[in-house]
Amino acid sequence: MKTKSAKTGTADELMFRILNRRAEIGIIGLGYVGLPLAMAMAEAGFSTTGYDISKEKLKTLNAGKSDIDDIPHKQVKAAVDAGKFRATDDPKSLGQMDVISICVPTPLSKTKDPDVSYILAAVDWVKKYLKRGTLVVLESTTYPGTTQELILPLLEERGMKVGKDFFLAFSPERVDPGNAKFHTVNTPRVVGGITPACTKVAKMFYEQTISSVCPVSSTQAAEMVKLLENTFRSVNIGLVNEVALMCERLGIDVWEIIDAASTKPFGFMPFYPGPGLGGHCIPIDPHYLSWKLKSLNYYARFIELAGEINSKMPEYVVERIIGLLNRRTSQALNKTNIVVLGVAYKRDIKDLRESPALDVIKLLEDKGARIVYNDPYVPTFKWKGGVVRSVKLSPTMLKKADLVVILTDHTDYNYQWVADHARLIFDTRNATKKVTKNRQKIEVL
Repeated sequence: MKTKSAKTGTADELMFRILNRRAEIGIIGLGYVGLPLAMAMAEAGFSTTGYDISKEKLKTLNAGKSDIDDIPHKQVKAAVDAGKFRATDDPKSLGQMDVISICVPTPLSKTKDPDVSYILAAVDWVKKYLKRGTLVVLESTTYPGTTQELILPLLEERGMKVGKDFFLAFSPERVDPGNAKFHTVNTPRVVGGITPACTKVAKMFYEQTISSVCPVSSTQAAEMVKLLENTFRSVNIGLVNEVALMCERLGIDVWEIIDAASTKPFGFMPFYPGPGLGGHCIPIDPHYLSWKLKSLNYYARFIELAGEINSKMPEYVVERIIGLLNRRTSQALNKTNIVVLGVAYKRDIKDLRESPALDVIKLLEDKGARIVYNDPYVPTFKWKGGVVRSVKLSPTMLKKADLVVILTDHTDYNYQWVADHARLIFDTRNATKKVTKNRQKIEVL
């Protein structure tokens, strides 16, 4: 590539700057998606600026500390000390960025409609300071058409033309908190641009840090890829949750059924039942697709049914607990002392977003149960206008509890030790499958 022939602000000029690590990278949103991306860019040699509205987060990051499970303190400190990363809430420096990635939350409203207010706020920042020749990439999960129908018109309001004066693409995040094998750098990326030039520039950008990049035909296609991935999981989890309900009626062990079916080397992929769906993606993303299709007069039956089944699992867990107490202790749930193990939405992380454990706890408390919890990853969390704290486990407190409920299967727990000291256990995750002694105390979902 000859730089002399590359005009300032063109795709060639931008790609040259990216290849030579001269491109300035801006990342809006420094959560579970944005911070890992920022660290990957900084480690690849890019000068990276992170933008966030949380003063506490900015203070933490600029001090060289991390507030994300998968990013160690030393990684942030190294990036800060090398002068390759800083965090700010001042959007003015966006005008200096060559690449801007938007990694903000996309929650649902109470009516399960997409809440794109965080995206719009970020785009408002970008629009105000966008310079010629900048690549803008949306990574936040959203409904097909968001990038082209919502973001593009806003960025073109100042008279610049996409594919010529600036470049716009969508690349769905694929972060799996707590996954020790796959992370930002070695998880393949999907990229779709508004124009072929947008796709080309975005693909090259991600290739600087990510091992494999798959271009698709449009931003809509890239947006749909992400929704398919998480809808696939939601529907299959809904299926296996319903199978768990069936097996309980039939007096069959659902965990045995799944393990046996998993021996088939083709045509089957194991999913596991639990107390409900958690995390930012799987409980939410399919509803983006369902909402979009309703606007096209199409009812997404699989998505709606899976959502209905999964959302009722906390209620089912409470029903099973009531039945267990009645059969084994002749106790009513009212004023029963319950110890909950694990409140994070999945094992070995501190993320509470959409955690079904919180739904189960609320339902139990509403019925009069007295709840304490232990979670090695979540020392405290806000609850009903106050703060609750993780209690220390001991043989005495386990013996005093009427019931221990396992809602998150953290590997930190010694489940045999818990079974040795607890009076009764309800296990919603099959965490106790390797327990050999005192199994008569355990009932599994």
